[in-house]
Amino acid sequence: MSTSTRNAAKKMWPYNLPLEKPQKLAEILFRFENSPGSILVSGAQDAIGICMPGLVRHYYDNDYWPKEFETVDSEDILDWLENHLFMVLLWPRPEGLDLLKETYINLENVKRLADAADGAWEAILQKDLNKFAEYFRESFEAQIAMFPAMINDEINEAIKNYQNEALAWKLAGAGGGGYLILLAEKHPKDAMKIKIRRRGNEL
Repeated sequence: MSTSTRNAAKKMWPYNLPLEKPQKLAEILFRFENSPGSILVSGAQDAIGICMPGLVRHYYDNDYWPKEFETVDSEDILDWLENHLFMVLLWPRPEGLDLLKETYINLENVKRLADAADGAWEAILQKDLNKFAEYFRESFEAQIAMFPAMINDEINEAIKNYQNEALAWKLAGAGGGGYLILLAEKHPKDAMKIKIRRRGNEL
């Protein structure tokens, strides 16, 4: 995941990621990848996910870079997430796919996504799997309502393969391919466990 951002990080830090000031490192990586004049901007989430350990929530205010972060380092919560989040490799995003060709970014849809994010965060802090699944699904539905090109018949078919094993699902990144993220009580078939980087771990 985050191939272009990881490659940019390896150009800057070829051997391992510095361990000091992870938030500042994330911003440096974001600025490095998105040089002045870039037409398409790589999301800040990739740089933050690579550089900042633990569970990190981002707050945006009309800018590409978050104005505020909230971080959870609780081993209990991170272990719980690792036991219930899984990933399935799909396929590369089709070349030429324009995810912005049809969008429905309006107050109703944005509020729906923001409310789902709030609910999911609180459910994680409470380790409430059913509530987390409810808001996880709602988040995905809000995303595809705004960006319908994220999903297609092939992705819907891949989701159907896990409907009896997973409580909820969504696509990593901008969709069209890549990875399907599953929220499940038990390890689904052919899915990969995730590993959350803790403080002090190298890239």
